[in-house]
Amino acid sequence: MKPIKAIYVDDEAPALELIKKYCTDMPEIELMDVFLNPTEALNYPHLAAVELLILDIEMPGLSGTDLLASVPKGKLCIFITADPTYAAKAFDLDVIDYLVKPVFPERFKKAVQKAIDYSKFTAPDAAQLYLTFKSDYKLNKVLLDDIQWIEGFREYIKIVTRFKQYLVLQRLSDFISKNEELGFVRIHKSYIVIKKDIASISTQGVQLKSGKQLPIGRTYRDLLK
Repeated sequence: MKPIKAIYVDDEAPALELIKKYCTDMPEIELMDVFLNPTEALNYPHLAAVELLILDIEMPGLSGTDLLASVPKGKLCIFITADPTYAAKAFDLDVIDYLVKPVFPERFKKAVQKAIDYSKFTAPDAAQLYLTFKSDYKLNKVLLDDIQWIEGFREYIKIVTRFKQYLVLQRLSDFISKNEELGFVRIHKSYIVIKKDIASISTQGVQLKSGKQLPIGRTYRDLLK
């Protein structure tokens, strides 16, 4: 597998030099560039090719969390900071890892390997389609064909498959906006299904090919006609 392409942003020059040294000893990572100024990183002309962001959190002008929110979605992130109190916020942002300075080489290598493993796990499969999500502190990869329906509960969704149910911290509206291209459709304020799994639609609800009957909202019924 090709090395994961990364940049590192930190307003402390010694930290930049240390991580650069670590990366030269790791063939599995290609450190494309480093930046003392986060704004320069945001304007990096090769940003589209970057797969992994290694970011300090506390920086003047633009924090690491702000920088992460400003780049195109889909990039992996490792936070490196001197302040451990940011850990909870970092993991809320769904980052790969959170390292507290001083960072030692083995700990850095472990964080990079997490990013590589995540990238492999979520890579698209040419033969089959998968849905990847976090539940129970684990990364799960479920065949799309095994998913029966998805139900919303305020800040959470329940993904119901043929074999197991998963509780995921995500709003139903966020799920559909992210995964609509996979064939998911909303049939009710609380339910999402895969469109090809719908057997019939009536005023009473949606009948799935599995035989399961789910409620349907009037607005969504009109859209599905």
